[in-house]
Amino acid sequence: MKKIPLIILTGPTAVGKTELSINLAKSLDADIISADSMQIYEYMDIGSAKVTKEEMNGVTHYLIDEVKPNYAFSVSEFQSRANKYIEKIYQEGKNILVTGGTGLYLNSLIYNMDFAKSDANNELRDKLQQELKENGIDYMHQKLKELDSDAADRIHKNNTKRVIRALEVCLSGEKMNDFSNDLRFNEKYEPIIIVLNREREHLYERINKRVDIMMDCGLIDEVKNLLSMGYTKDMISMQGIGYKEIIKYLDGEYTLDEAVEIIKRDSRRYAKRQLTWFRRYKDAKWFNLDEYSDKKELEKEVNNYIEKRLQLV
Repeated sequence: MKKIPLIILTGPTAVGKTELSINLAKSLDADIISADSMQIYEYMDIGSAKVTKEEMNGVTHYLIDEVKPNYAFSVSEFQSRANKYIEKIYQEGKNILVTGGTGLYLNSLIYNMDFAKSDANNELRDKLQQELKENGIDYMHQKLKELDSDAADRIHKNNTKRVIRALEVCLSGEKMNDFSNDLRFNEKYEPIIIVLNREREHLYERINKRVDIMMDCGLIDEVKNLLSMGYTKDMISMQGIGYKEIIKYLDGEYTLDEAVEIIKRDSRRYAKRQLTWFRRYKDAKWFNLDEYSDKKELEKEVNNYIEKRLQLV
């Protein structure tokens, strides 16, 4: 069976994926599937740096504004929906460009992960519940942080059910966020992985600037609006970086300056973790955007690399 080529454009937060992804999609006749765990939610535009309709420039995007913020969206669900959209785009005779920085979402497509096993794994769930009784939620949340720091950042420790569910998924037989030898590639797809990066200091400058822009664009009002719509701070969506800190500011736990500095700090830490994750993709092609003064030159090189790889599939 012929494998479906899956062009994956990833990189740390604020590196500059969006503009390049749109231009590549146009030149490669591709539709885009977003692999971003925050852009999946409606009404969460500023804090997620969501691609705008204007930026899309007519390119079809999937898995943007897919669900309401009270929906507990999982990696399993991302995999299921993304697989359907990939098949649809492929049947239409177009290329597929997956773009975003959520490592677990990317892994669910690159590797052969059977989430049905974790759904049925009652024995593991019972074991985790027993562990919770014996050690408490702080211990369990720390355990989740060690296994999947992104999930731990999103899921509040008081949301016991979600913490246990996330641990269950991490510890299921498929070792979903492990890069060990028993993680097999997905036979359906031929991944063409491109990782964008920048010099660390410049990346961190861009992250800090992006947070300032989010504040100027009305992040506080966006969070107020979400709260007024009935979305609460214990929801997975509201635990995203940028949202949880503004909620704490509104609750009087932080000053505004503290909230902004923590968003910047945690965004930088997240970028660092993302880069660690992407370095495990042995077949990825890396591009340092700071080595290109001309965007068109970068675009041409990335495009040429993809075209060559597509010919080999």
